Amino acid sequence: MSASPGAPDADAQISGLIFAVLLLDQDDRIRQANPAAEELLGRSAGRLIDADFADVIGIDDGRLRDSLRNFDAQVIARGIAIEAGQKARRVNFTSSPMHAHPGWRVVTLSEVGQEGNNGDYEERVELRAPAVLAHEIKNPLSAIRGASQLLARRVTEKDRPLARMIEGEVDRIAQLIDRMQQLGSRKPIRTAPCNLHEAIRNAMATVRAGREDACEMVEEFDPSLPPVEADQGALEQVMINLLANACDACSLVENARVAVRTRFVSGLVFSAIRFGKATRLPIEITVTDPGPGLPPELRDHAFEPFVSGKPHGQGLGLALVRKLLRDMGGRIAHERDERAGLTHFRINLPVADGELP
Repeated sequence: MSASPGAPDADAQISGLIFAVLLLDQDDRIRQANPAAEELLGRSAGRLIDADFADVIGIDDGRLRDSLRNFDAQVIARGIAIEAGQKARRVNFTSSPMHAHPGWRVVTLSEVGQEGNNGDYEERVELRAPAVLAHEIKNPLSAIRGASQLLARRVTEKDRPLARMIEGEVDRIAQLIDRMQQLGSRKPIRTAPCNLHEAIRNAMATVRAGREDACEMVEEFDPSLPPVEADQGALEQVMINLLANACDACSLVENARVAVRTRFVSGLVFSAIRFGKATRLPIEITVTDPGPGLPPELRDHAFEPFVSGKPHGQGLGLALVRKLLRDMGGRIAHERDERAGLTHFRINLPVADGELP
């Protein structure tokens, strides 16, 4: 993908963000700061660059300080007290490791109350940065992939697997970037009456075809359910992500069964705002797995970008699931039943106004 003429580069985009962004190296020194960071911290970029992070920002929370000593950990904290620019402030804080550069990480800070009253500020912030970076990363990836294909034709048979490995890794990164761009997309989803169980069965077939383990997926469907208002392709993507995650979560559980249940929720009806009016969401899909679930400290942040309970997870799957469902006027919730040892992901969707095509 090539940039359109006159499009701002990644530095310009990050400079325009309204929340503070700091790049820290493996020695915890600040290597880059955007204008919002200069304003929040009361220092110019010239004074911030090469400064020790702990000397610039004083953090009162001991648990947060301990978490930050683990450079590979993803850290999210809301409403924490800090001292910066000779002032006490309360901020929302994130620290995200850069796995391609061990020890390096990106820190973001936004003052509590900066979000405004619409409740959507944090989501806009979380989704905008991946889309910006994705656009800029794809250009050099295309060049690397082309070079690896040329190398594969010119090198000896012994070295050819290395060139193919480069091409394969580039493709993997490109797929990840595609998902990041989906998160930042503002393209509206067109919904229509959709056969719920057909979408779920298509997703099950896709997940089964891509796995070699014996994870069993079982249907607990209510056959009397009416069509739902959704985009079938987007709904299948949602179910593929949830089913694949559920199978991964119980990969070490003997005779694991992932159950998918559908029902009409008559006594408890959720509502969402779609096209400026309240929409009832009585159709429920529940994906249940017997795995250990997310770590307790991540459960409240399950649907946020870059939050993952997997050792090598990117933390984009559930964020994309939430976005797709919101775009369709639905919702998703996460619940852990420790007594039963089960994890539930519950989706609620509206009933379609019309009949299936």
